[in-house]
Amino acid sequence: MADKLRVATVWFSGCSGCHMSFLDLDERLVEFATKAQLVYSPVVDIKEFPEGVDVTLVEGAVGNSEQLHLAREIRRKSKLVIAFGDCAVTGNVPSMRNPIPREEVLRVSYGEGEIPGLEEGEVPKLLPQALPLGMVIRVDGFLPGCPPSADRIWKFLKQVLAGEAPALAGEDLRFG
Repeated sequence: MADKLRVATVWFSGCSGCHMSFLDLDERLVEFATKAQLVYSPVVDIKEFPEGVDVTLVEGAVGNSEQLHLAREIRRKSKLVIAFGDCAVTGNVPSMRNPIPREEVLRVSYGEGEIPGLEEGEVPKLLPQALPLGMVIRVDGFLPGCPPSADRIWKFLKQVLAGEAPALAGEDLRFG
């Protein structure tokens, strides 16, 4: 498997629609599997982000301390990091909370009183704002869409699998 491209996918603050579109590659997943090894993803049971990843697709905005930590780890351990979908590219829907103070977001979400697990560190600390991935770490490419279509994802992945620098143009750069 050493000759296969090592690919990871990650899901931060978002709806998982980008991962659903990834799974919509359908039979193209078989071709993908002949050329790449999925070494980390919400669709596989791997607990720690590995070393030596060739390309990581990150879905979602960075919204809490755990995601911020993992984003930095991903950057250290990945050759290419791709903002995967509009939430990762622009902040999109998760960033709609940004004008609201963090404490108000928590009160509306969890109600009055203590939030179970918050003091013990069981619940990751909510960042003051949900941020696009590129505001937290250096990003090597953008794959827009809400979610990006399976065809757009495949066009992008084929370039990466061929060892080319991923570049989208025209309609493939459209958001939404």
